[in-house]
Amino acid sequence: MRRWTILMVWMAIACMNAQNVRETVRLDEGWKFALGNAADPKKDFGCGTEYFNYLTKANSIHNEGPYVAKFDDSAWQEIRIPHDWVTTLPYANGASHSHGYKTVGYKYPETSVGWYRKMINIPASDLGKHIALQFDGIFRNAQVWFNGFYMGSEPSGYATQVYDVTEYVNYGGDNLICVRADATLEEGWFYEGAGIYRDVWLVKTAAVGVAPFGTFVYADLKQPYDKAVIHVETEVNNHSLTTLQCEVSHRLLDADGREVAKSAPSTVTLKAKQTLNSQLSTMNLNAPHLWSPADPYLYKVETTVKVDGRVTDVYETITGIRDIEFDADRGFLLNGQPLKLKGVNLHQDHAGVGAAIPDALQAWRIRQLKKIGCNAYRASHNPMTPALLDVCDREGILVIDENRLTGINEEHLRLLERMIKRDRNHPSVILWSDGNEEWGMENTVQGTRIAAAMREYTRLLDPTRHSTIANAGGGEMIKGLDVVGFNYIVQNDVDNRKKNNPTWKIVGTEETTGCGTRGWYFKDEKYPGRMVSLNRTMEQNYENIIERGWKFYDERPWAAGLFYWTGFDYRGEPNPLSYPAHDSEFGILDYCGFPKDEAYYLKSWWTDEPVLHIFPHWNLQGHEGEEVEVWAYSNCDEVELTVNGKKLGRQPMPLGGHLKWKAIYQPGKVVAVGYKNGKRILTEKIETTKPAAKIVMKTDRQMITADGRDVSVVTIELHDQNGRLVPDACNTLNFTLEGNGRIIGAGNGDPQYMGEDHPKDKDCRAFSIPAFNGLAQVLIQSSREPSALRLTANGDGLKTGVIVITTK
Repeated sequence: MRRWTILMVWMAIACMNAQNVRETVRLDEGWKFALGNAADPKKDFGCGTEYFNYLTKANSIHNEGPYVAKFDDSAWQEIRIPHDWVTTLPYANGASHSHGYKTVGYKYPETSVGWYRKMINIPASDLGKHIALQFDGIFRNAQVWFNGFYMGSEPSGYATQVYDVTEYVNYGGDNLICVRADATLEEGWFYEGAGIYRDVWLVKTAAVGVAPFGTFVYADLKQPYDKAVIHVETEVNNHSLTTLQCEVSHRLLDADGREVAKSAPSTVTLKAKQTLNSQLSTMNLNAPHLWSPADPYLYKVETTVKVDGRVTDVYETITGIRDIEFDADRGFLLNGQPLKLKGVNLHQDHAGVGAAIPDALQAWRIRQLKKIGCNAYRASHNPMTPALLDVCDREGILVIDENRLTGINEEHLRLLERMIKRDRNHPSVILWSDGNEEWGMENTVQGTRIAAAMREYTRLLDPTRHSTIANAGGGEMIKGLDVVGFNYIVQNDVDNRKKNNPTWKIVGTEETTGCGTRGWYFKDEKYPGRMVSLNRTMEQNYENIIERGWKFYDERPWAAGLFYWTGFDYRGEPNPLSYPAHDSEFGILDYCGFPKDEAYYLKSWWTDEPVLHIFPHWNLQGHEGEEVEVWAYSNCDEVELTVNGKKLGRQPMPLGGHLKWKAIYQPGKVVAVGYKNGKRILTEKIETTKPAAKIVMKTDRQMITADGRDVSVVTIELHDQNGRLVPDACNTLNFTLEGNGRIIGAGNGDPQYMGEDHPKDKDCRAFSIPAFNGLAQVLIQSSREPSALRLTANGDGLKTGVIVITTK
C-alpha cells in the first residue's frame, strides 16, 4: 500500500513538473449560433425531450440535442465572441419599453433563446493539467455542457462562471462546448442584450495552483507614504488524487518588471481535491509609487507555487497602491488629499454592438469621458466586465462596483462574493455598492437590517473598502450603510439629513444631467422619439438642471462628489418618451459617444482647459424671425456675444453656471469671445451652413493591432462646400471596407433610428446608415492578418470620403 501511495505521488509530481506553465486561451472565434425556442422544447432542438435527458443521466448516450458531438450544426450561423443576438432583432411597439422595444423577452419565445457550439482541440500533452472554462458573462440563465456532460447553470447575466472540465476532456482530440442562454426574463429595467456577450477563456494549469481569482492583495499605507506593507492572501487548489504539500511565495514587480519586494515562502498541506488559504504573506516596500487618476501606476504581484521544489504555477495579479478614505467632514480622500468625485453612471451597451462591446471600444469610451474631466464611474446596476475594470485601472478612473440585487439569502450572497473576489485587487475600485433603489426596503426596519448585514458580509470579503446602497428617497435603509448613497437631491433632503446625522459619509450616486437629443432644439411632432434638452425647458422649475447637481456637491466639503445619470445614452428606458424612442437620452454623450452641449458644461467646470461653447447651432430653418436663447458654457471670466453683427453684451460667468442671451433668429453668424483676467483668450463661431457636400472621416487611431479583436472608431462628419460641419445633415451613407478587417457596427446617435446598426455577416465589408445631425460612426475591427484597411464612404450629392487604417 505504501509503495502504491509513493508511486501515485511521484506520478502526480511528474505530471505537474512537465505541465507547470499556466496558459490562458481566449476562445473568441469558431463559434456556431442558432436561435432556439423558449416556449416549445421540440422547437428548441429537442432540449429536455429525451427519455434520458441531461438531468436524468450525467451523459446519456441517448441524447441528440446540440450538447452532443454528433449534432448537425452545419446550418447554424458562424459568429465571434463577444456576441449579442438582440442587436439584429427588429423593434416593435409591443416589446419591452425598458429594453428599448427590441423583440426579445416573454412575448417573443422564438427569439429569446440562443444556442452556441464550439469545438476545441486539447492535445494529449495536456493530460495531467487542470483544465477550466471561464465565461465572463452570459445573458442570461445560462446552461453549459462540455462533451455532453451538463456542467451547470448560472441565472445571473452578470456573473463570471468557472467550470472545471478536467475529467471530461478528450485529450488528443476534439471537445465540444455548448451553451444555451435564455433571455426570456429580464434581470434589469434597461437594455441587456442576450448571449455570450463577454469574453470566454480556456485556462490550463498544473494540478496544484492558485484558485480562480485566488489572490487578495492589499497594502497598509500611512502618511507620509514613504513605505508600505503589502499583504497577500492566497487560495490554493489541489486537483490531484493524493495529499500534497506545496510552497507559496510572492514577488512584487514594478511597472518595468523589476523586483522591488518579496515574501518569505509559506507551506500548505492539501488533501486530494482540497482548496485552502495559505498563510498570509507580507512584503515591505520602501517609497511606494502611489496610484491615482493623475498617475495610474500599476504593480504586479507574482505568486509562485512549488511542489517538491518544482514550480507548478505562476499566477499574476495586477494591482495598485493607494490610500482611500470616505470622511464625514472632508468627503473622499485619495492618498490623504480630498478629491471630488466627478462621475457618471453607465450601462453596458454601445451603438452597433449592443452589449457585446469589444475591449478596445471599452477603452475608447472611457477616454471620451476623461476628455470632459470625468474621473469616476459607477457600474449601473450590475458587476462590470473584468476588461473594463482593467481599463479603469490603466486610465485612472475611480469605480463604484455595483452588485445586482440587495439581499442576504444564499443566492444573493454568492453573487456578491463572486463579484468582490473577482474585483478586489483592482485599485480603481473605491467603493462596493450592495444594491440600487430597493424601494420595497428603503422605509422598513427590515431594510435597515438587510443593509447592515450586507455591509458586514461585504466587509468580511474585503475589509479595506467601504460599501453603500444607492437610496431613492427612503429614510430607514440608509441607517445601515458605511457610505450613504443618494440618488437625486430632489428626492432626498441631503442637507437636513446630514445636519441630523453629522457622522454620515455621503456620495451622490445619481444626479440628473437634464440632457436630451444631441443637436435637437425644437419639439417636432414628426419626430416623437427625439427630445429637447430639459436644461432649456425649466424642468422641475430649474434652469440648466445639470448645474444644480454639480454646484450642490462641489460646494459641500463633506460630500464625496456625484455620479451623473448617465455618461452615454443607452438603449432602453427612453423616459419620459415612448415608442418610437428606444434610447434613454440623458447621456452627456449620445449612444455613439458624440458630445452633447452639456458635455461642455462639465468640461468647463471639471477641467482646467479653457472652454467656450455656444448653442444652439445656427441652421434653424423654419424659425426665422423667432426669438431664441443663445447659451454659453464656459470657464472664462466673461463672455461677449455678437449675433449677425449686433453686439448683445458682455456678461460675467457665475461660478459653476452658464450664460444666455436672447436673439432673433435669422441665418448668418454668431460669435462669442471669452475673456480671462480682462484679456481675450477664446473665440467661438457658429454659422448657418450650406447643404452637406462632402464626407470627412477621422479615426481615434491610425494604427491598430492585427489580433482579430482591436477596434478603430471612425467618426464621419458631413461638411458643406466651405468645410463647415452641417449640424442638421442626415444623409444616407454607404460604406465599403477593403483589406483584412471587418465592419462590426455603425451608429448615428439618433434615439429613434430603427434601421440596422449591426451587420448579420461576421465578416461584413459593406454597410449603410444615415447620418444624424451631421455625424455617424463606424466600428472597424482588425483580423489576425496585418493589412491596410481602406474605408470608403459615399452618399448622394456628397464627395466621397476615404480613410486608411493600418493593422500590425
